[in-house]
Amino acid sequence: MRVITFVTQKGGSGKTTLCTNLAVVAERHGVRTLLLDLDPQASAEAWYQLRDAPTPKLVRLGAADLPRALELARGQGFDWVLIDTPGRDEPAVAAAVRAADFCLVPCRPTPPDLTAQPATVATIRRLDRPFAFILNQTPPRGFRIREAQAGLAVLGPVATVTVVARSVFQDAHGVGLGVLEYEPDGKAAADILALWQWVVRRLEKLADEPQAHFARGPAA
Repeated sequence: MRVITFVTQKGGSGKTTLCTNLAVVAERHGVRTLLLDLDPQASAEAWYQLRDAPTPKLVRLGAADLPRALELARGQGFDWVLIDTPGRDEPAVAAAVRAADFCLVPCRPTPPDLTAQPATVATIRRLDRPFAFILNQTPPRGFRIREAQAGLAVLGPVATVTVVARSVFQDAHGVGLGVLEYEPDGKAAADILALWQWVVRRLEKLADEPQAHFARGPAA
């Protein structure tokens, strides 16, 4: 079982949207996936309550319940557990990072988002977990993306895919769907599929690399 924690100590980065959409894609590829919502805002749970589809499963819980939830998930045969965390520094964040096989750090290409990342990285490095940034809610192209990639690469690995800001993400979320379900042939679905493929490759690579090298290595 692989545990992926979505973490950044900056609100509005799109953690929940990436988390829920990646879960939908994983299930489509036969990866039995559990979502754990540790965010008091419970955006992932609200999305889940709107869904008619039986998967992915979701459980809302507090930091103290996380070890038991992961134990139960392993016993129930889940392949992936995706953890949505609060957008601020609190015990749930550290607990979710500590439990992770891999941390995905969403970041928008804006100055406030970029300047907020060192605090997140400090927590991840203190707990010695592998991680990578994913640029999210980006323009389709332009200098902002390149500048953000360069700035983040100083702090740690950066995913080679980006997720462009598109209204379909909000439209799908509002009816309890992933973009792959809502608009399967759209550009947003293509972005999420690319992210899925990148994460799968990264997890495969992680299995073959020493953790310390992965966590502190060059941009992905």
